[in-house]
Amino acid sequence: MRKVSLIISVYSKTRELELIFYALSIQSFKDFEVIIAEDGRNENMKDLISKMQLELNFPILHLTQDDLGFRKNKILNEAVRSSISDYLIFFDGDCIPHSDFVKKHFENKLESTVLCGRRVNLTKKISGEITKEFILNGRYEKIKFTDAIFSTLNKDKRDFNFNIEEGIIIKNPSLRKAFTNDDEHILGCNFSIPKDLLLKINGFDENYEGPGLGEDSDPEFRLRLIGAKFRSVRNLAVQYHMHHPKTVETESNMKYFNEVKKKKEFFCRNGLEKVN
Repeated sequence: MRKVSLIISVYSKTRELELIFYALSIQSFKDFEVIIAEDGRNENMKDLISKMQLELNFPILHLTQDDLGFRKNKILNEAVRSSISDYLIFFDGDCIPHSDFVKKHFENKLESTVLCGRRVNLTKKISGEITKEFILNGRYEKIKFTDAIFSTLNKDKRDFNFNIEEGIIIKNPSLRKAFTNDDEHILGCNFSIPKDLLLKINGFDENYEGPGLGEDSDPEFRLRLIGAKFRSVRNLAVQYHMHHPKTVETESNMKYFNEVKKKKEFFCRNGLEKVN
């Protein structure tokens, strides 16, 4: 049995996933399984994962489903059911983890607590330049303090890395506290949770069929109803987000989420279990 299950949601980005696999191969914490939760059935994705299953020294499980539109929550629930660990780390298939990413999530885990991470948003140019070698030699982790200051002062200039300060590792607890919130919020790109806590709310609500809210805001709302705590691992569990056009939240998701908030029911009816 592995100590951690990494659940990575993917659609069709095989290049990004290959880079993620190489980043996982140099993790300082090794006791994990990887579950690829694919919302579709892409043959190139299948071939890549088959290759990596032979090449890498950690278990990789590939889950798929028919491509019938955006159904991320459905495949995430299947991944939760298939996981063999008591602790789950979720992140997206276009986010490359720092070599201490898994370690920092695992060593900071707490009972009834969700750990919420953030990411460095890479520019289109830098995203295109990242290679296998760039990952394996650790160059992708090199963030200069002067770059971080420049990024902070120029957030509206899209030619430069946006929020690159998120990539600086701050090990001193007192110093890091100055940069984090006591009560954090989930971003789907990077969070971890004890499996039993997710089971209490019946996992992800599959009534969300479209991007936005369903994989982060909704479970956060329902977890808060059962008293879950939320803590930041910003500047500890670092990841690097590959550039892509901004995702637009689905209007129907917002309408449904507003209904969920009115009802204040923590246990969704269309989740890990199906309840009439």
